[in-house]
Amino acid sequence: MYFCKVEKKSYIKLSNNQIDKVGNSIIYLSEKIGQLSKTKALKLIYILDELSIKKSGIPFFNLKYKVWKFGPVSEEIFIDLSSEITLLKNYIKKTSEEGATIIKPIVGFNDDEFSDNDIDLLNFVIKEFGGKTSKELVFYTHRKNSPWYNTAKQNSVLELLGNEEINNTELLIDMSSLIKHDERKKAVYNDFIESN
Repeated sequence: MYFCKVEKKSYIKLSNNQIDKVGNSIIYLSEKIGQLSKTKALKLIYILDELSIKKSGIPFFNLKYKVWKFGPVSEEIFIDLSSEITLLKNYIKKTSEEGATIIKPIVGFNDDEFSDNDIDLLNFVIKEFGGKTSKELVFYTHRKNSPWYNTAKQNSVLELLGNEEINNTELLIDMSSLIKHDERKKAVYNDFIESN
């Protein structure tokens, strides 16, 4: 006899500002990088949040990321890019090319939700990560002592994911771990989270 623990699923609703910023960021990345696969878009979205928190304590998107085999991943954005696009339908479409899902803008970039620092960070991510493959970006987000790695290890799923015994979890990555040794950035982060 097998027993499994069933947990009540919590739902995350993205704000209109989050959807607008994610949609326009994908447009910007696509316009600057060129062909943007679903996996690459998901990795770059995470990297923008990670680097923004490290830099200032303020998340770029303030999305929730889960520990999945190819994660960290925002489940809401993953689902939207994997099935019929609903959340981002006013920004992008997807096509299939050579077996890969490719994300293409349907409107031009709108910078209403972006500060100068946001644009600088987008450009930095394009410069540093835009030329990398999806596989290289997965390797980067899974690096030792990254939030994904530490969360997977602390919850005893690192080996299970690596051995492909499981491919996803409900474990949320604690993004504040990126700034745990910086009291000023922690205070900024906590204030931001409480006000949003």
